[in-house]
Parts: sequence; C-alpha cells; structure tokens
Amino acid sequence: MPNQLFHIFRNSPQGRETLLQSLYFCKAVETSMVIYIPTHKKFLMYLENGIVQVDLDKTYLASPETAIKHAVELVKNMGIKARFLELEKYSPSKLPDIKPKFDFMCCPRSISDLSSKIGLGYIGPRVRHIVNSARFPILLTSPAFKEWQNIAVFFGGSVNAVNALHLGLRISRISGVPVEVFTQIENVARESYENIIEKNNLKKEINHRVKKWHIFERGNFEENLYHVPHDALVVVGAFGHNLLKDIVFGNKMEKIQSTLPNNLLIAGPNYTE
Repeated sequence: MPNQLFHIFRNSPQGRETLLQSLYFCKAVETSMVIYIPTHKKFLMYLENGIVQVDLDKTYLASPETAIKHAVELVKNMGIKARFLELEKYSPSKLPDIKPKFDFMCCPRSISDLSSKIGLGYIGPRVRHIVNSARFPILLTSPAFKEWQNIAVFFGGSVNAVNALHLGLRISRISGVPVEVFTQIENVARESYENIIEKNNLKKEINHRVKKWHIFERGNFEENLYHVPHDALVVVGAFGHNLLKDIVFGNKMEKIQSTLPNNLLIAGPNYTE
C-alpha cells in the first residue's frame, strides 16, 4: 500500500490554504491523500498510544453543499491521488471514529478553536495530543500556501532529534530537496554531535544529502533561527509532558514553533520509521 496523508478539510479560505499545503507535500514525497470532510463537530481517533477526541470548530461544517466540490477541484488541479473518507463506524459514545493507518497527518495549528484565536505560537491542545500520541509525523501548516525548496532539520542530539534527522533525510531521498541541519551547541563539545551521527550510521547519508550543517556556538537560539530559509520545510522532534489541560513540547520546540512561520513536520515522542 502506498504512503498516505490524512487531511481534515475545512471549507473556508483558511482551509483551502491548508489543503494546498497538504497537496504540495504529497506531490513532493509521492504520497496519496485521504480526505475527511466532517459531518459532525466531534470524532474519535484511535491512535496506538491513546484515544483522542477531536473537537472541531464550527467552520469545519460550513457550506457542506460546496465542500466536496471545492476539495475535488484543488486535488484535480494538483494532480494528486486522493480518496474521500466516509465514516460509518460509531463508538459507544455515538461519535464517528477513525482508526488511522496513515503515514502522515496534516493539521492547522488548531482544529478546535475559532480561527480568530489562532496565531503564530499557538498550537491547540487537541493538535498537541495528536502529536504526542501518533506514530506518524504531523504536518503543521503555515497560514498561507507556500512551496518549500529546502528541508531544515533541527538536531540537538536527543533520541527525538535523531528521529527527526532520519525523517528529514527520508523526505529528501524521495523529493530530491536538499537538507540543511541546524544545531545549537549547549554545554557539550561539538564532537559529541558528530559522534551521535556516527553511532546512528548517518554520516554517509549526511555527507551526501546535507548541503550545510549550521552549528551555532554563540548567540541566542531565537536569534539564530533567522538563518532558517524562508522557503524550508522545518523538521523537528518533539517530546511532551502532560500538564493539566495542555501538553507542552520541549523548550526548543516551543521556541521554533512560536518563531518560525514555516511549515513544520513534527516527529512526536512515539514516532517510528
């Protein structure tokens, strides 16, 4: 079965931009798409590491008479293979349910809050829960459609950072888009990062696919984010902690998502190749 990206369509200008980002991603990485046009404001996702109840804001149910038409037009124009998901199974709570067997999922920064509340630096709790529970990467889109010509991977030496590096290199192999790696050195020698690369048998492919490794030994991390190309797909590993009503990512991940306007491809703590 070919790779699949799961997309929840919102029939609005904002939803159009998000679908265009998904379609472009699928075209670049040779992935088909599964599109769900909601008929209910709530549904359940049965992920490998937990059940997520997705609460959509009311804009996802807007103008149902034109939703399929608009989505089909965008898919056709991009030339992507896509199928539309119709939910027939219902959970004991009488909510539609999805047991995703996807390879990627696209989300805006929030799927359960009105768009007037959403800004850079805000990722809704439902999206955070999906990131932390899913074994597949999550594509968080920028507000407006933009093609990406680079892949920027953040590598800090952790297990999640190694996963993100694997993911970025995989996207590069398929798409042919070059990779740039970004590392902020903190309290360890530069050689430590190189040793981690060798230990994970990544040195050969990095030498082949990475056009530049940006290693910052000085300066503020947020200021150094300026060097990330504006037309890059940013790939980053995230880990989360359950804190009352929200799920907080790692410190670096929070700074990246609150500073960069780029599309983000996130490998959560349960992501597996």
